Amino acid sequence: MFFNLNRTIANPKQWNKKKRRSPLFVLSIFLISLLFFFFFFPNYTIFSTSSKTANIALSQKYPHCETRFHGEKFLWYAPHSGFSNQLSELKNAILMASILNRTLIVPPILDHHAVALGSCPKFRVQSPKEIRISVWDHIVELLRSRRYASMADIIDISSLLSSSLVRAIDFRVFVSLWCGLNIDLVCSNESNALPSLVDSLKQCGSLLSGIDVNTDRCLFAVDEDCRSTVWTYQNGVDGTLDSFQPDEQLKKKKKIPYVRRRRDVYKALGPGSEADPATVLAFGSLFTSPYKGTELYIDIQKAPGDPRIDSLISKIEFLPFVPEIINSGKQFATQTIKAPFLCAQLRLLDGQFKNHWKATFLGLRQKLDSLRQAGSQPIHFFLMTDLPRGNWTGNYLGDLARDSANFKLYFLQEEDHLVMNTAKKLTLAGRGLRFESVPGSLDAAAKVKHCSPDILPDVLLYIEETVCSCASLGFVGTAGSTIAQSIEVMRKFGLCSSPARAAF
Repeated sequence: MFFNLNRTIANPKQWNKKKRRSPLFVLSIFLISLLFFFFFFPNYTIFSTSSKTANIALSQKYPHCETRFHGEKFLWYAPHSGFSNQLSELKNAILMASILNRTLIVPPILDHHAVALGSCPKFRVQSPKEIRISVWDHIVELLRSRRYASMADIIDISSLLSSSLVRAIDFRVFVSLWCGLNIDLVCSNESNALPSLVDSLKQCGSLLSGIDVNTDRCLFAVDEDCRSTVWTYQNGVDGTLDSFQPDEQLKKKKKIPYVRRRRDVYKALGPGSEADPATVLAFGSLFTSPYKGTELYIDIQKAPGDPRIDSLISKIEFLPFVPEIINSGKQFATQTIKAPFLCAQLRLLDGQFKNHWKATFLGLRQKLDSLRQAGSQPIHFFLMTDLPRGNWTGNYLGDLARDSANFKLYFLQEEDHLVMNTAKKLTLAGRGLRFESVPGSLDAAAKVKHCSPDILPDVLLYIEETVCSCASLGFVGTAGSTIAQSIEVMRKFGLCSSPARAAF
């Protein structure tokens, strides 16, 4: 039955006959009518998030929805967890942006575990919207506290940009243009400047995070995550079930209503899709890893039907550090150690690793014993570990440090001159603001001040990984550590054997 609004509200003649009724009574009748209307027509188009009316209203609220990049389209994502995971996500983001012909918005490096995803195998993760909000809030804090360092300040993507395999823009430059904000205010000493910028960033972030709605030709927020989707490209029939699904016990316990499907990212989000017209395509996490014979979120290892993407997949397997870091690592290996050496990466405190000290030490002990039998003493070895030196007493590391006749131990600390000097060089270089893939972006970048940070970027890990790539006597890494995996990739590609690169 349809509700007739005209029958509920009396006509003008009836109101004239009942002049004694108060305005409050008239207002009450009007409100009751509206309630009935919304009850019977909950999906009326004035409240449809895809309607033109809603989009016009949002365009007025967010004037930056109108593209200022001459038709350029962008891809934004929400990195998380430790640096190695963030690097893995950067590689996936580069791949997705290239497949979808979008310009990648290069994010900063987030503090270690400032934002956590959760567990994909247990189907317990933050939703894409939640993680985008968390990442945006943390980026605002990095800007506010002057601790911002771009991924492009640390990872060298120049070869990808010069070969036109991908286009990229720094997050600060994008936000300055798209949100219409003056990022330079982070360097201001005016009392009201920074709070005003922070408030404006949070308002812009509510749109870029997909808090409100998707708007035509403005933003499309991807709400699929590893619980429901495995993204593929040119790999099988789109929409088929993935081999890994939540078991029946987990479905009942967690009340999981969905299944995991394999979806072609180009078909789902590329030309002709609902997402394609949007200026910004916003993902949540882009982290993936192998699990039970499949990938947890992105399964794109090759693209035989697309030579350009196939070439990109090969190139992003190894993305080197910028020259300032590589040169410092090589310098430590050749000028401080000055001998063939072994590298050991021992992760002992974080997560699951704190419960496996015995197995972690066993691998190192076996490797050192074999070297002692094969050669002369002392054995030179470089150690990178998260266990502070004050806690080495009473364990295998303490024993090695005391046995100076057989072992010569090297390690780096944050306060070492080499580490601090490298951090200063990176800050001065500001590489994240020195590339142009989008017309006009370099001019915009020139207007973004790279103000002196209150705290120098933490570069110890990157230098340590580079030193380990130069270890000619071998490498012992902690099983399951993403840091160990990164070092293995560096060693595979012969980073240390390549000539030193110029740093500008």
